[in-house]
Amino acid sequence: MKVTKAVIPAAGLGTRMLPATKTVPKEMLPMVDKPAIQYIVEEAVAAGIEDILIVTNRAKSAMDDYFDYYPELEDRLNASQKDRELAEVRRAADLANIFYVRQKETKGLGHAIWRAKRFVGDEPFAVLLGDDIMRAKTPVIGQLIQASEKYRCAAVGVQQVSTDAISKYSSLKVEPLEGNVFTVSDLVEKPRREEIFSNYAVLGRYVLTPAIFDILENLSPGVGGEIQLTDGLRQLCRQDRMVAVDFEGRRYDTGNVRGFLEATIDFALDHPLTEKWLKAYIKEKAKEF
Repeated sequence: MKVTKAVIPAAGLGTRMLPATKTVPKEMLPMVDKPAIQYIVEEAVAAGIEDILIVTNRAKSAMDDYFDYYPELEDRLNASQKDRELAEVRRAADLANIFYVRQKETKGLGHAIWRAKRFVGDEPFAVLLGDDIMRAKTPVIGQLIQASEKYRCAAVGVQQVSTDAISKYSSLKVEPLEGNVFTVSDLVEKPRREEIFSNYAVLGRYVLTPAIFDILENLSPGVGGEIQLTDGLRQLCRQDRMVAVDFEGRRYDTGNVRGFLEATIDFALDHPLTEKWLKAYIKEKAKEF
């Protein structure tokens, strides 16, 4: 059950980040010196993923261009002896085999995943949500792939959230299996308080089996009138085995301003070009409060 393919749903309208995302895809907003989407791709590549499908929409061709060669720019950088910049520009284009498909209608995350059916074929595959950026010693999707390959089933990445916050996510019914791995027997999307199974919520990372596609294709619209991936997972865990991995790492929801700024600051504090300056700047600013 080797996982070599990944799907990144990136077709959302970015309404939580307006007005910046009116004309710029939220996935292309810069975090330090790279667009947010590159962190997602790099996580997948670090976990051994070779082929990546990005699900986009008609307004997001900038992502197609970003992961391509740009000969005119590269020639200019080479002529100016800007070797570091040239290496970074070329590295982005060479990270992986990247493919694209458009979600022609805004019909939910489940529908976006279903659009990857031909790309995936009859293989297990990883899913990395474009709004969720992770910081971890071991790539979070790699932690899920390891569990999926060990137990030969679908795996979802989870962490515990507060009771007040669980209504924004999906709540899982789980039983301990081994270490930080649990067996999943049920889940519910955006539960009311009386519907909560546990405080374990799925947070942006999945390894799915191709059985999910037939489920999604025949799924009725759920919350918000959209095809919800959670509803598909609910059916999948009832017909096949599924595990949840309480992953090691910090998750940032970069689809909103607060999460985006938190991620940017934390990554900048670890970046060799900004670390020293930013630490000094923050100390100086703190004196004003």
